Amino acid sequence: MVFQKKIILPSFSKGFHLITDCITQELPKITGVAHIFIQHTSASLTINENADPSVRSDFETFFNRIVPEDINMYTHVEEGLDDMTSHIKSSLLGSSVSFPIKNGKPQWGIWQGIFLCEHRYKPRKRELIITAYGE
Repeated sequence: MVFQKKIILPSFSKGFHLITDCITQELPKITGVAHIFIQHTSASLTINENADPSVRSDFETFFNRIVPEDINMYTHVEEGLDDMTSHIKSSLLGSSVSFPIKNGKPQWGIWQGIFLCEHRYKPRKRELIITAYGE
């Protein structure tokens, strides 16, 4: 069986936001693999620790240091200081995550969850494609 559905996330401001529940409530009751793809170039997805909120702020601090918002460094700045930096961060983190599911339940570790990594200052809705395949 192959399942596919587009979902629209609520608007999030810049930062790392736990969206696990938004994803898991849409998964079909199959055993196989789920693949989540974000249809944007200035936001990304990652799976990481979901228990301690400081992980999210530490991620934000780290990525802001390795990809500084310096308008003199980039030529693609039509939409502001966060324009090119958002694309770079998105490429570093990636546009999709995949994980095994059993009867529609993710089979990841106890402290893992899915994060929307919003790299833009202005909150915006993001579209995801959930594809699951299995039996």
